[in-house]
Amino acid sequence: MDDSEIKEGDIIESGAIKELFFGDYDRKTITFSSGSFLVSVVFAIYNGYLGAHYQSLWYGSICVYYLLLSVLRAILIISNLRLAGKDRDLSKKKRRIIFLLTNAILLLLNLSLIVPISLMARMMKPVEMTLIPAIAMATYTTYKIIIASFNMKKRKTTDNILVKELRTINFIDALLSIIVLQNTLIMVNSGGGNREMMIVSAASSSVILILMITVSVLGFVKDSKQLSQTGQSQIQPFTEQTDAAIPEENHDKH
Repeated sequence: MDDSEIKEGDIIESGAIKELFFGDYDRKTITFSSGSFLVSVVFAIYNGYLGAHYQSLWYGSICVYYLLLSVLRAILIISNLRLAGKDRDLSKKKRRIIFLLTNAILLLLNLSLIVPISLMARMMKPVEMTLIPAIAMATYTTYKIIIASFNMKKRKTTDNILVKELRTINFIDALLSIIVLQNTLIMVNSGGGNREMMIVSAASSSVILILMITVSVLGFVKDSKQLSQTGQSQIQPFTEQTDAAIPEENHDKH
């Protein structure tokens, strides 16, 4: 083996690439969420084009949803990068503000999906797709939901509430992909004229939407409890020090 190849391998093993992809959980989350951000932007632009081309409210709604989801991801990614290495107390205070703001937007965003999903359930979504691209889309969606589910379970390994929220957003994104895939396959195979498929589409899409909202709310509740517990743990040492100082002061007076 050539010496240059060994040195190059050593650089990759010990360099920034290894740190980005095999470092701590928070760093990996930021790295892969940055990739998800780019994919969301591309997907939003694609759906925006289809919405304008077909004059479709469905595509337009999905375009707006993914653009706003991309904005949320960007806020969380940039905030994490900027707050890294900052004063701990100031960092926690800013994370709390960002957490509350972005969670409120995320909940409203999920509720807004009622409109496009109702359109999709009524088969008001034009599809120009053959079976092969639909299968490829199914493969990618399966991969996406597996990875998002795995990372959702691992979110408890970090204390960074913004990183946890990024994982929640990725999981919600994967759930929406299931809705889009399901209805795309129905339209490709039935041509949009099957009444029974419309009922199946409406029922399953509603269930997944409820799950998305539930995940969003539960994530907010759990992370809010973490915030309150962190605040109490900071107050407790201060009160213990104050109580310990009182007898000494009284002793001095005697």
